[in-house]
Amino acid sequence: MKYTPINPQLFIKNRAKFASKMKPNSLAVFNSNDIYPISADSTLPFEQHRDIFYLSGVDQEESILVIFPDCPIDKHKEILFLRETNEHIAVWEGEKLTKEKAFETSGIKTVYWLQDLEKVLFEIMTQCDTVYINTNEHYRANVEVETREDRFTKWLKDKYPAHTVAKSNPILQRLRSVKEPIEIDLIQQACNITEKGFKRVLGFVKPGVMEYEIEAEYIHEFIRNRSKGFAYTPIVASGNNANVLHYIENNQECKAGDLILMDVGAEYANYSSDMTRTIPVSGRFSERQKAVYNAVLRVKNEATKLLVPGTLWAEYHVEVGKIMTAELLNLGLLDKADVQNENPEWPAYKKYLMHGTSHHMGLDTHDYGILTEPMEPNMVFTVEPGIYIPDEGFGIRIEDDVVIQETGAPLNLMKNIPIEIDHIEDLMNV
Repeated sequence: MKYTPINPQLFIKNRAKFASKMKPNSLAVFNSNDIYPISADSTLPFEQHRDIFYLSGVDQEESILVIFPDCPIDKHKEILFLRETNEHIAVWEGEKLTKEKAFETSGIKTVYWLQDLEKVLFEIMTQCDTVYINTNEHYRANVEVETREDRFTKWLKDKYPAHTVAKSNPILQRLRSVKEPIEIDLIQQACNITEKGFKRVLGFVKPGVMEYEIEAEYIHEFIRNRSKGFAYTPIVASGNNANVLHYIENNQECKAGDLILMDVGAEYANYSSDMTRTIPVSGRFSERQKAVYNAVLRVKNEATKLLVPGTLWAEYHVEVGKIMTAELLNLGLLDKADVQNENPEWPAYKKYLMHGTSHHMGLDTHDYGILTEPMEPNMVFTVEPGIYIPDEGFGIRIEDDVVIQETGAPLNLMKNIPIEIDHIEDLMNV
């Protein structure tokens, strides 16, 4: 891993929070992700399952975590199972966790090699009544492949059919949505790396550069600052490409007079940042571009003020829609008749802003969080309104990451990333 070691107290506390929500005499099992094949002997880079990372800090394939707070044997209240390492593996694949290093990383004292899993699991399964399985119930999930977690769940339910089965995900949805101070610091580091990338790009962009060259500038700056790279597939969309919400080809020339919408963010220690900025290829916004840009910025600033404890996600988006409608009327993109005759299920402003304004963020870019429950302090949200005008050849989105506070305005983790027109233009014309 490129990141510096994380204080294991984070993972110790996370496990304690999870254990406090478990049913009496129950255990929970969490698996690492697979290494996914491409073809022949090629594989995708390993990405750890965020749940086992959240609870243990283990960032390695073929790892299993067991939490059994009511276990009659103290050493089995928390167990890590790891792939056994040796000198041969170290030479061919690199250093893997030893039992000692696993304890330093996670704070878990009991570590077995994976070949002991069935024997140890049989012993502790005879001592519990309920087993928590880990399913993916995120509201955006659309998974077609069978994961390592899925295969393990099938095996476990077949091997132990008399046990009651419970779900870990509802517990994790609530726990992971509220960040610990260490987590907020890690997200801040990801945002700081993103800031460095953006400032690098401001000095690089000029007419004639290719979108993929801009992407390359970001990845250069991210990796040199201890990030693995992008937290999600980057969008570098010049001109009308910005009106394709998930444009990821990044293969077009940036032309004089156009805008570039860049939705990019660095990861750090598996934590995400999520930034969008829109800048002029030529270093100066036109008057029309300025008007639309400042309208989006005002919506972002007003929307941010609504992110306070007790706010409901659905009601928040209704209020943001009202703010956006007022701005679109001022820009002449809507008229009063459009608003008076709008379909309540698809308000008039949706012609120019089709997506939501905020989502949870953390270990996943679209992080865990139950959208029907009120917002709480230390939840992290994006704020990302946009106005998309295909007829005028540009789209503008602006996005920051903020932390809800007990009182007052949210903490903006991207407050140092240039956002005002004058600041952007000044940096592009040094």
